[in-house]
Amino acid sequence: MGDDSEWMKLPIDQKCEHKVWKARLNGYEEALKLFQRIEDEKSPEWGKYLGLIKKFVTESNAVAQLKGLEAALAYIENAHVAGKTTAEVVSGVVTKVFNQPKARAKELGTDICLMYIEIEKAEVVQDELLKGLDNKNPKIVVACIETLRKALSEFGSKIVTLKPVVKVLPKQFESREKAVRDEAKLLAIEIYKWIRDALRPPLQNINSVQLKELEEEWVKLPSSPPKQSRFLRSQQDLKAKFEQHQAQGEQSEGEDEVETAAAVDPYELLEAVEVLSKMPKDFYEKIEAKKWQERKEALEAVDALTKNPKLENGDYGDLVRALKKVVGKDANVMLVSMAAKCLAGLASGLRKKFGTYAGQVVPTILEKFKEKKPQVVQALQEAIDAIFLTTTLQNLSEDILGVMDNKNPSIKQQASLFLARSFRHCTQATLPKSILKPFCAALIKQVNDSAPEVRDAAFEALGTAMKVVGEKAVNPFLADLDKLKLDKIKECADKVELPGGRKGGGGGGGSVGDKKPATKAPPPAEAPPKSSAPPKKTQTLGDVNSPQCTGPPKKGKPLSAAGGKTKKTSDSKEVTESELSAEVCEDLAAGVLPASCLQQLDSANWKERLASMEEFQRAVETMDKAVMPCQALVRMLAKKPGWKETNFQVMQMKLHIVALIAQRGQFSKTSASMVLDGLVDKIGDVKCGSNAKEGLTAIGEACSLPWTAEQVVSTAFSQKNPKNQAETLNWLANAMKEFGFAGINVKAFINNVKTALGATNPAVRTSAISLLGVMYLYMGAPLRMFFEDEKPALLSQIDAEFEKMQGQSPPAPIRSIKKAAVEEEGDEAEEQDEDGRGHDIMDLLPRTDISDKITSDLVSKIGDKNWKIRKEGLDETASIVSEAKFITVNLGELPLALKGRLSDSNKILVQQTLTILQQLATAMGPGLKQHVKALGIPVITVLGDSKPNVRAAAMTTLQSWVEQTGMKEWLEGEDLSEELKRENPFLRQEVLGWLAEKLPTMRTVPGDLMLCIPQLYACLEDRNGDVRKKAQDALPTFMMHLGYDKMNKATGKLKPASKDQVVAMLEKARAVMPAKPAAPAVKAGGGKGPAEPRSLVSLLSFTRVASLSFSQGAAAKKPPAKGPKDDEDKSGPIFILIPNAKEQRIKEEKQLKILKWNFITPRDEYVEQLKTQMSTCFAKWLQDELFHFDFQRHVKAIGVMIERLESESEATISCLDLILKWFTLRFFDTNTTVLMKVLEYLKLLFAMLNRENYHLTEYEANSFVPYLILKVGESKDVVRKDVRAILTMLCKVYPASKVFPFLMDGTKSKNSKQRAECLEELGCLIEGYGMNVCQPTPAKSLKEIAVHIGDRDTSVRNAALNTVVAVYNVCGDQVYKLIGNLSEKDMSMLEERIKRSAKKTPAAPAAKQSVPERSQREHPTNPNATFLRKPAQEDPNKLNQARQNTQHSESSHPSIPKEFQLDLDMIEMDQSRVCELPDLVQHKLDELLEPIMIPEPKIRSVSPHFDDLHNSTASTINFVISQVASGDINTSIQALAQIDEVLRQEDKAEVMSGHIDQFLIATFMQLRLIYSTHMADDRLDKKDIIKLYSCIIGNMLSLFSMESLAREASMGVLKDLMHGLITLMLDGRVEDIEEGQQLIRSVNLLVIRVLEKSDQTNMIRLILDHLSMIENRNESELEAHLRRVIKHSGNLSGLKSDRGNEKIGLRTDRMSKAKVSDILSEIFKKIGSKENTKEGLTELYEYKQKYSDADLEPFLKNTSQFFQSYVERGLRMIESEREGKARIQTSAGKTGSLIPQHGVDSSLSSNEELKPAVYYERLKILRQRQGLENTSRVSVLQGVGGSEDEPQQRPPISSLLTSKPSVASSTDMLHSKLSQLKESRELYQQEHNAHSHSPTHAHTRSASPAANLDDLKKRLERIKSNRQ
Repeated sequence: MGDDSEWMKLPIDQKCEHKVWKARLNGYEEALKLFQRIEDEKSPEWGKYLGLIKKFVTESNAVAQLKGLEAALAYIENAHVAGKTTAEVVSGVVTKVFNQPKARAKELGTDICLMYIEIEKAEVVQDELLKGLDNKNPKIVVACIETLRKALSEFGSKIVTLKPVVKVLPKQFESREKAVRDEAKLLAIEIYKWIRDALRPPLQNINSVQLKELEEEWVKLPSSPPKQSRFLRSQQDLKAKFEQHQAQGEQSEGEDEVETAAAVDPYELLEAVEVLSKMPKDFYEKIEAKKWQERKEALEAVDALTKNPKLENGDYGDLVRALKKVVGKDANVMLVSMAAKCLAGLASGLRKKFGTYAGQVVPTILEKFKEKKPQVVQALQEAIDAIFLTTTLQNLSEDILGVMDNKNPSIKQQASLFLARSFRHCTQATLPKSILKPFCAALIKQVNDSAPEVRDAAFEALGTAMKVVGEKAVNPFLADLDKLKLDKIKECADKVELPGGRKGGGGGGGSVGDKKPATKAPPPAEAPPKSSAPPKKTQTLGDVNSPQCTGPPKKGKPLSAAGGKTKKTSDSKEVTESELSAEVCEDLAAGVLPASCLQQLDSANWKERLASMEEFQRAVETMDKAVMPCQALVRMLAKKPGWKETNFQVMQMKLHIVALIAQRGQFSKTSASMVLDGLVDKIGDVKCGSNAKEGLTAIGEACSLPWTAEQVVSTAFSQKNPKNQAETLNWLANAMKEFGFAGINVKAFINNVKTALGATNPAVRTSAISLLGVMYLYMGAPLRMFFEDEKPALLSQIDAEFEKMQGQSPPAPIRSIKKAAVEEEGDEAEEQDEDGRGHDIMDLLPRTDISDKITSDLVSKIGDKNWKIRKEGLDETASIVSEAKFITVNLGELPLALKGRLSDSNKILVQQTLTILQQLATAMGPGLKQHVKALGIPVITVLGDSKPNVRAAAMTTLQSWVEQTGMKEWLEGEDLSEELKRENPFLRQEVLGWLAEKLPTMRTVPGDLMLCIPQLYACLEDRNGDVRKKAQDALPTFMMHLGYDKMNKATGKLKPASKDQVVAMLEKARAVMPAKPAAPAVKAGGGKGPAEPRSLVSLLSFTRVASLSFSQGAAAKKPPAKGPKDDEDKSGPIFILIPNAKEQRIKEEKQLKILKWNFITPRDEYVEQLKTQMSTCFAKWLQDELFHFDFQRHVKAIGVMIERLESESEATISCLDLILKWFTLRFFDTNTTVLMKVLEYLKLLFAMLNRENYHLTEYEANSFVPYLILKVGESKDVVRKDVRAILTMLCKVYPASKVFPFLMDGTKSKNSKQRAECLEELGCLIEGYGMNVCQPTPAKSLKEIAVHIGDRDTSVRNAALNTVVAVYNVCGDQVYKLIGNLSEKDMSMLEERIKRSAKKTPAAPAAKQSVPERSQREHPTNPNATFLRKPAQEDPNKLNQARQNTQHSESSHPSIPKEFQLDLDMIEMDQSRVCELPDLVQHKLDELLEPIMIPEPKIRSVSPHFDDLHNSTASTINFVISQVASGDINTSIQALAQIDEVLRQEDKAEVMSGHIDQFLIATFMQLRLIYSTHMADDRLDKKDIIKLYSCIIGNMLSLFSMESLAREASMGVLKDLMHGLITLMLDGRVEDIEEGQQLIRSVNLLVIRVLEKSDQTNMIRLILDHLSMIENRNESELEAHLRRVIKHSGNLSGLKSDRGNEKIGLRTDRMSKAKVSDILSEIFKKIGSKENTKEGLTELYEYKQKYSDADLEPFLKNTSQFFQSYVERGLRMIESEREGKARIQTSAGKTGSLIPQHGVDSSLSSNEELKPAVYYERLKILRQRQGLENTSRVSVLQGVGGSEDEPQQRPPISSLLTSKPSVASSTDMLHSKLSQLKESRELYQQEHNAHSHSPTHAHTRSASPAANLDDLKKRLERIKSNRQ
């Protein structure tokens, strides 16, 4: 019991984990009670058990497990956080509970799974259960299937996703365990209840017996669908409804049943089959075969593959083309049927993915309907029907309308029948009037066709349309049909049965009522209304003139009557008013007019007629609208004399009465037609014209302006009266302004306007041009396209008129259209608005069909293997498109051909294809929508290209397409999500950026956008930072359309770690989610026609978007309510300069009359206060933009402010406080675009303030700086950099000591980035301005800064340490007193950092530093010029150095890398702007002969930075060296000065070790830059260039005065340096400069110093290298000169080595002369004896090797010439033998001099790469020889080189080479070279001497210089090529 008492005392959660099972059992029991007791689901108590619940269910003790399961169930049911445990707990249940023998355990396990589903975790539970089906334990499998069945039974198929379940079901039927098979059968029965026959295809392959059993069970099931009986937590409303129905015993509504039954599409449950790879390899050959049997074989193979019900997506373009060719051109009808079947199979298997190819196939099928064989027709029908389901009617409308006028009746009949079948699948939403109208027009023609089958088909199509959208919607299009035909259509409508038992839009009132909302706002997600209708859709004029037609012909958005919005049925009947007879009219008029009035109407006396008119007018004014017979009254007015009235007073009255009747009565078009002729006839009359115009305007209000205008203009131009024509055009121009442009049929006027422009009467021409000006306001640039063929003079007048209108807004309409029929313009406008753009104007342009020019040859050219031919094809295509100018949508096979080129391996062709696609966009206009899937989506693929220029071209193309098509087509289907699936960072960045830009502008989006969400979430966690950033930017824009809930639910499929991150991002996005764009504002205009102004506004918006001349796209969204006046104001000042206004505001704030600008987040009262203050001194339009809800307006406004910054600088300063306050509001926005624009403006603003010497007031700083500092902690690097740059500039216009406290406040932020950046900036201020900047006191500030050394965040710690180190640099050890007490850990970190920085600078007075620091910071273009640190990576000294020296513009160097790599190309090309730096002290160049003293630049001492020999020294030196080669002279001088300062201090110069080559490379790069660029630049002061030269030469002299550093220079670098110096000496331009001669002398001195101090081996090698540059050596003295130099040098080196043998390190064994004589005598004796000759020669050779300076002359002088030759020849042979063993001999027959040279030397001429060992060996040999005089050798040199006096003639070089002891190895190396030279000469003569071969001639031979030099040149070239 003692043990028990121990655990009894433990808390519950510890008991649950105890090792004793009883303790755990007790814990579970108590936990269960606790879980049932806690009422708050969000109680913190739940969190304690979050990690334990899995242990509850996986308990090993069976007894305890049951309690654990009960407790877990209670926890899941009640805890808010339970969802986090789903995966692990369900996994535990599957593996540890479902295998238990106790039924209770399994039951509880199942309940736990179901409870998780109830708390919205269905997907996770389902995934775990499906994993359980793979378990080897059959008990677990059975339990998993049973749980799935229960979940489906209770929650239904909407919660439990059936597709993955159905996928694994067949496998369970194959199980060996009967229990598993039985449970699978029960699950199949349950699934069948929910999805019925959709389950059959996936189970068709299971065992036939099992399938039969299932069939039997399925038959027994009730026909009514099951209902959900258990509900999710989010479905509590449905639960209540369900319980209510249960209580009442009712069934749910039929609609719900249908919806549930149709919830699962069988297609979705199928697995896609990949068929392209299974196609016969010879398919494309066979399908072209001449024998029909072979073609049949090919088709049969494809037919078998396409029978698969679901096909994998892929590129079916080639296959579709081949099948299309068979359908269109094959003579064998059987094959046509087979190809059609294959197409049908492809369409059914691919569904929406086949939509890409639909446009290419449908025209061919429609044309093929000319075949009369039933089997062919049937196959074609099946194919076209299947294809229709993959696309939309809108996309096919062009092709269908194209064949409706075909001469072949079969084609017309089948097209109509296809339309009838297609209409059945449509709804009111997917069959809007814009699509229906052109179809109805075409079908009405067919109703009157001579062929009965065509008529019947047309009746059926019209009847189906009527059934689908309702009678009221179709009736306006059927106005011209007689009653008999109308009845026939209605009869057909009644017979139509819509699929799925849908009710049409026609039937009873209920159904119409149900459908009304759809009519009002068709959801564009399903099928956006078509906005383009090329000329094929043209209606007849009869249609236009018919009383019902309120819209113009050829309009994509007709303004015609339709049901659903008509408010007054009486008005509708009025519209169809028929013409009455004269008698009827008189009777009707007599009923409402006084008898006297009627009698006097035609009186001969004008006064009586006038009196009659007055009575007439009074009667009309008092008449009731309902009884006014308008037609009768106007007929009375037309009674003789009618419109021929001669008295102007009577005529005026008559015209006024017409206007009254039109205004007050129900005035129909029939009535209008009777008076229009008369009105137009009088419009040009001086006295009656105004009355006529009044009448026309009234008719326009009654019958719609578009119709009235068309009639009036055509009437006027059918007359010949120029006055009438001119005034008609004037009236029309004015009417457009009054009514707006909605519905105007531009094309109807264009021809008449063209006629007017060509008129002889100038008034007509002027009126026409004025009318065009008004039209331009609404249409913009596209209007000009109609007149491009006019004469230049006329075109210039039109352009001038357009120019006047440029920038003006169209005036707001002041008149509206009264009639109900026209009220529906609003409806149309809504459709148009939904579609997102108004392309009506583009539709009017005459278009060319280019499909006949897209020949098969051209297509094959574009696809050719040879890229040149492909390019030819593309060139041809481009010229075809550009010649056609405007084209129809029919492109033949071009789309697929171009698609192939978008993936071309040749990027030039890809770019050319993109250019063609841009051309197509402009040429085709809105019709481009049809090609989005085929050509648009592949453009998105190109966005993933690795080349930036290709991506940029693709984005330009994409934008140009979207301008024409709108966004909806791009978002429909899976294409976009498929593109995002590609793991290409470039593609993802571009697409997400594009979506983030476009989505906020859309009011609705297709539901398919949801398919992109998984990819969007993947991008949020992409490895690429840019992709993540773009995904985060796009997140709010997705959310604005899809909603937070949907997107949050979609995170359920993510891994737990990913989900947490994504959900957090969703929360952030939710806070910044933009509002959906509001519908354009509706003008409040009473009840007459509220929709009409909206349609007008939307049209204005769209036409302005379409306009190429209106650059400000955002303005198009604003309703044009302000008129042109405001636009004119924009040219005025944006800020108004009010004296003392700012002072008054400061005073008011001090007196607390207004709110002090101090807040955590801006509240509305602050915004309103700012608006009020701005209203007096900001232009009204600018203020509206600044406070607009659309961020794009803000960007635009800031752009204007940037433009006006310089021109309105004074006014800007006067409003500065308000400007800065507005910018603080923008800091609280989350839109990066706005923020970047804000920072751009602020940088320019502070630069301007600095130039103007303006200083911020405290009032301005207090209301701005704290909010700016908030942004220094922004997550985006680019923002932080800009803010830091602004803070740097701020210190120029506001004291740094006052900025300091703001930054100190910033260090208290919760944002670690902000703390770090503020600390960095504090360090910069202290470094730049000294300790006086610390406010209130240095001690207090430092203590606060030092606190951050212990911060949790690494970057903050580092920043704090760096800042304290910066203080240490200024004030030394005093820093320890200032920072106060630190913890031991923090102090050690600080000491370590200070130690590492190794600063030894004495404290410099702050005042002394502030001036240079200020000048250093005065560099607005470079935001990095501040204390640049990367926390935890770089030390302060490197960064201070960087900060001091960074002078390149931001674009070149956005940041300093950790290890600076020298980019020579960049340095050479660097043309960065010259920056102002302190002037350097001028040098007198003749002082260069003395030790060089480089003046100190006026900046802080740089030397401390070079003391640091630890981490960052190399980087700092690299950085400074890189600046030596800068294109900016001052930067280069400054860098050279710093390096020289280091070189002149011996104790510090060693830090340059290892950087010498790099430094010399940078130096000669600068020499090259000066020579090629600076010297040629006349703008540069030559004194600056001389100053730079002097610094370079000074540096070099300093460097080459230190032998240890000088010897590090490699041969190649020295060669380039010497080349640069020699080039400088020879530069004539330098000599012309005043100090040029001194400079050249200095260079001479430097050359000598370089030759003295460099590694002599390298030096001599580079001199030899230069030999190769001499073209004709006979003319050069260099070779002879070198010999003399070396001889002199050799003598000297010999003498010196005698004197200082030990120094050289070689000890030579000195022997007495007697001993030497004895040895040599012995050797010569041996040589003289026959037996020992060989031995003697060998000994002599070895002796000579050992003592190379031994004098053999005394022993040889008394011998014969033959003996001497014999000895020489013998030594040569021994030498050649020994050399042969050591290496391959490179030059056969080579002979040595009398004193042989080692072969190692001659190896330089070898083509083999020399290894280090060879050099080492050579060095040993040369050392042996060092210092011993060799007279023979000298004599050889004298013989070759000339007289001994010659060297004295060139003292500079000889003195150069002898001024210091030469390096022995290099001297001997040159001797070796020259010896070889002599050998080669001798060899040459031996081989070419025909007279004598006797050895006696050897000593008399003289060298042939020419041959020798050629030989040497070849060798040197070989050496050079080897080294390269």
